[in-house]
Amino acid sequence: MFKIQTLNNISRIGLDRLPADRYQIATDMPVPDAVLVRSADMHKLDIPASVKAIGRAGAGTNNIPVAAMSERGVPVFNAPGANANAVKELVLAGMLLSARNISEALGFVANLREHADPHHAIEAEKKRFAGSELAGKTLGVIGLGAIGVKVANAARALGMRVVGFDPHMTIDGAWQLSSDVVKAGSLNELIASAEYISFHVPLNDATRGIFGASALEAARRGVVLLNFAREGIVDPQALRQGLETGVIGRYVCDFPTVDLVGNPRVIALPHLGASTEEAEENCAVMVADQIRDYLENGNVQNSVNFPNTRMSREGKARLCIANRNRPNMIGQLSHLLGEAGVNIAQMHNASRGELAYTLLDVDVPVDAALVAQIASVDGILSVRAV
Repeated sequence: MFKIQTLNNISRIGLDRLPADRYQIATDMPVPDAVLVRSADMHKLDIPASVKAIGRAGAGTNNIPVAAMSERGVPVFNAPGANANAVKELVLAGMLLSARNISEALGFVANLREHADPHHAIEAEKKRFAGSELAGKTLGVIGLGAIGVKVANAARALGMRVVGFDPHMTIDGAWQLSSDVVKAGSLNELIASAEYISFHVPLNDATRGIFGASALEAARRGVVLLNFAREGIVDPQALRQGLETGVIGRYVCDFPTVDLVGNPRVIALPHLGASTEEAEENCAVMVADQIRDYLENGNVQNSVNFPNTRMSREGKARLCIANRNRPNMIGQLSHLLGEAGVNIAQMHNASRGELAYTLLDVDVPVDAALVAQIASVDGILSVRAV
């Protein structure tokens, strides 16, 4: 029986992917095998040594101590692309809100109840809310992952010219991206050409403040920034200066802060990006399936710290080994198994930066003594027999 702790409300449809005869699920679980989380901050939690995996029912993992889990050989799973459509639709809504002055127009109409002649007021004032069309405008998409590709393709369908920038674009992403999307050679090249800029990158040391002073200097006057990724991607000082000078015509974001609330150039939404029933269900299903496959078979899919490693089962038992990416690790493992009289039926090894992960199917059952012997090898982070 595997024990799963949930730190947030996880969609029932996702939890139902974990069979009740093999999984016990609760919010209060003293010795969990895995943790499922959405937005809860795990950095200050005392994560039990029993935890073998963490699943984030969403894309970002900033609320999880990934580095600390890596040192323990614990993969952190996420659900990339599961909420992509929900975010894409909100980005499109943000562009339309800013282009057609819809927020201001709605506010005007809401105050007509006490007006003596609403029809006359509408005809007299509607010019104040005249906007522009998206067709023919240029959208710059920074980050062409699952969400960025969908945004780029949808903007092309609306008749926009789209420029994309992503030095780490995957082959799958390239296949899905419309051939009409122009690939910028640099970030500043994209920024200089775009009337709308949408950010779709994770928040890390490389992307923090990616739109800063130099980007502001390169930007076209009146540019509309759409930030449905992470708050820290846009440098707050550059944002404040851009809004004050009019270089940034509108800032549409999913992360309201006190200094932005009430600014007439800001359209701030209360973190609605992935807040649809469909997105929550998709994320929960995806991460539950990944956690189950890992706990039962040791397979790794969509981990943010360990490499994808999948292998069909063969033999009597499977060893799942997380280790530091060092020379001769496989040699040492093979030697240990040989000394124990254990034959390897099949093996899959993969590395990711300083970490590696190995699946070993063997032809005899594995006892606790052998697992402990493997765990004692320098560089081994975790070992499981499944």
